[in-house]
Parts: sequence; C-alpha cells; structure tokens
Amino acid sequence: MGRRFGALVIDWVLCLLVARGFADPVTEGWAPVLVLIVEYGFFLGLFAQTPGMFITRVRCVSWADGGRIGVLRGLLRGVLLALVVPALIMDANRRGLHDRAAASVVTSAPR
Repeated sequence: MGRRFGALVIDWVLCLLVARGFADPVTEGWAPVLVLIVEYGFFLGLFAQTPGMFITRVRCVSWADGGRIGVLRGLLRGVLLALVVPALIMDANRRGLHDRAAASVVTSAPR
C-alpha cells in the first residue's frame, strides 16, 4: 500500500506541475484532475505504469492476463480514482473499486 500511495503522490505533483502550464491549479482545481485522468489513460494504457508507478516499482495490469489494460480502461481507472471513494474501498486482493471496474490489479514491477 505504501508504494501505491507514494506513486499517487508523485503523479499528483507531476499533474500539478503540468496543469500550471495552462491553468492555475489553486483556483481551477479541475486542471490537475484532468491531467491525472489523461496521464492514467495514456501511461497505464500504453506502458502499464505511470511515472510515479515507475519510480516506486509498481505497475497496473489486466486482472485476467497480466497484460496492459489499454487506454480506455486506463481512462476509466483514472476517472474513478479522481472520485477518491472507489480507491478507498478494497477487496481481499487489495483491489479498489476502480481496479475492479477496469479489471485491473496493481502488482510489483519486475526489476
């Protein structure tokens, strides 16, 4: 859980920095959230890791086959993560509602 949270913090800081390029994240709170959703769709869909996940050595893969989840499921996961509550409700496999909806799981990344 610690590495997952660390990855999210790193990704959030990066989203704040990127959002500053086109909006004021303090007064326009939607900007970093939008960047987070796009980041998750792009990076999870194509690489199975966001930059924060890469740094903390975790990855998000398909529950069924361990492969990439694709851009659409990455976007879905990002939207649900932005709602926060789905990430707080976890099952016995440490999968939040956002993971279950996207049929994904967060695992350790190979070295």
